[in-house]
Order: sequence, then C-alpha cells, then structure tokens
Amino acid sequence: MREKGILYSKCLNFSVRVVNLCRYLHEQNEYVISKQILRCATSIGANYSESFGSESNADYIHKLSISYKETFETQYWLDVLAESKYIDKPAHESLYSDCEEIRKLISSSIMTMKKKSES
Repeated sequence: MREKGILYSKCLNFSVRVVNLCRYLHEQNEYVISKQILRCATSIGANYSESFGSESNADYIHKLSISYKETFETQYWLDVLAESKYIDKPAHESLYSDCEEIRKLISSSIMTMKKKSES
C-alpha cells in the first residue's frame, strides 16, 4: 500500500474548499454548476485514493490519469463560476492555482510510474 503523503493532503484540502464553495453557491441558489464542480473536484482525490489499492502499475497509472483529467474539468467549472460572477477573481485564482498544483503533482507521479514500468 502506498503512503498517503502530500498529494493526498492537497487533494483532501482542495475537496474541502470546493465543498465549502458549493455551500456558498447553494446560498446563492446556484445548484447546477455547484453539482458539476463538486463531482469533478472531489473525484480528483477519490481516484487518487483509489490508486492506493491498485492491482498493478498500469492500474495505478489509470487511476491517476482519471484524477489528472478531472483537474481540467474542475478548472473549466471554476472559469464558468468566475465568468458568471458567482466567485470573485481572488477566489477563482486561489482555487485554480491549487487545482493546477495538484495536476502537476499527479502528472509527475504518472511520469515517474511510467518510467518505473519501462525499466
């Protein structure tokens, strides 16, 4: 079993931030976008966590690849929320930046595992 580590913590903290964002959005009577961003943003960490039980290196890479793709969708919904004025620029930049950092860490993990698998 792999240790949870820093990426797990970052995914968990990001998910909690998005859950709190969704609470705010519900107070603003916004339910559609909040449901979309909640699903993809929390899926990042959920799939990363699922990778701890992977059956092979290929399975591990597959789970991380799902997390990686979910970061792009999350950032799209963050852009929609910013453009539609549901969140202000500082909130957008902070969440977007955190998501970008997670994506880079996931990408690095994928590349590392691919190199290990090739050797």
